[in-house]
Amino acid sequence: MSTRKTIRLTVNGKPYEREVEARLTLADFIRHELHLGGTHVGCEHGICGACTILIDGSSARACLTLAVQADGASITTIEGLRNRETGQLHPIQQAFVDAHGLQCGFCTPGFIMTTLELLGENPDPTDEEIKEALGGNLCRCTGYQSILDSVRLAASRINTATAA
Repeated sequence: MSTRKTIRLTVNGKPYEREVEARLTLADFIRHELHLGGTHVGCEHGICGACTILIDGSSARACLTLAVQADGASITTIEGLRNRETGQLHPIQQAFVDAHGLQCGFCTPGFIMTTLELLGENPDPTDEEIKEALGGNLCRCTGYQSILDSVRLAASRINTATAA
């Protein structure tokens, strides 16, 4: 027997109302119902961090969160960071490009969303604070140094823009 529930949520500033299966994960809802493919599903156990999104400003694993649990929430995915009017990348996204913080790109959305939360809470983190914050995100390609460089560059650019 299937159990369906109507949910209402905002994703990247746009309101949605959908009837969903009670057991549908938020990752599957985002990817298959809303057709936003940037939230990647890797391990499906909450270990790799590829599915990291923000729910009401806090990072969450979309593969472990049910869509019904997000009812009434405001969700931000990687697609919500790009400037809709100009198409310009968010400073964190641009820093990952400029500092070569990605190779295959599979883990990158999760790292960027985790970085967004980190820099929102701590605009000038130390290397140890960055490593601690990103500890739940795994990458198989970069060796992590370029990811650290990307976060430092993003923090610097955001702090410079804020000071201006």
